[in-house]
Amino acid sequence: MNDTSDLLVEQRANVLHLTLNRPEKRNALSLALLDEVGATLEDFRDKPLKCAVITGAGDRCFAAGGDLNELNAVRSPEQTRAMSERGHAALDAIRYFPVPVIGALNGLALGGGAELAMACDIRIAAAHADLGLIQSKLNVTTAWGGGIDLINAIGNSAALEVLCSGRRLSAVEALDMRIYSTVAAGGSNFATFVADYLTAFTQPGRAVFLSYKATAARRRQTLHAELLETARDGFIESWIHEDHWDAAQRALPKKP
Repeated sequence: MNDTSDLLVEQRANVLHLTLNRPEKRNALSLALLDEVGATLEDFRDKPLKCAVITGAGDRCFAAGGDLNELNAVRSPEQTRAMSERGHAALDAIRYFPVPVIGALNGLALGGGAELAMACDIRIAAAHADLGLIQSKLNVTTAWGGGIDLINAIGNSAALEVLCSGRRLSAVEALDMRIYSTVAAGGSNFATFVADYLTAFTQPGRAVFLSYKATAARRRQTLHAELLETARDGFIESWIHEDHWDAAQRALPKKP
């Protein structure tokens, strides 16, 4: 395992562990990092795994959105569609990985980072791991299918309220809404919490995980196929709109 890589990859027994490793940038999701996540999962599709875990380095952020400086260069409708398709492909590798993928949210999951979390089959979280599909705060919609995943998880009405308001959910609120499956006690060791949670994934045989994941993935795939083009067209329209760029300019760090 190369600790200098933006993505740390380790297989422990029947569990694949992926760690987003850009803590100095709050584990922001560059397109290259998303590509690496997708490619790594493709490489491990035929390995004898029972589940995979995605987490972030450090204890502050799981992933605090896309890389704003990189995304700031995406301006035309063609560039916007290409960026959306590229990120969506990486998250599809999570959605349709043959065994369950667990998002172990060690900290904040915001914007694109929340989309990454929602692409996972199951989400477990540290006590301070807020989740925010905050794209509407920047006058834009979700780029990589996260809105569809939220609808799949909690239904139309609840998802619409969360997406339109762009509000940040505390870990307790996300647990109450069943976005998170479980939340660690405050002050507890998160690595221990994750390890304890994974014990439930050691008992059944691999065929059980393959079958249940295939069933869940088929339902999700049907919903994405039905809604994807509507969601993507809306994203492109909102991304290239001047309202988005006005909001984005205010959000970008000011140069000295």
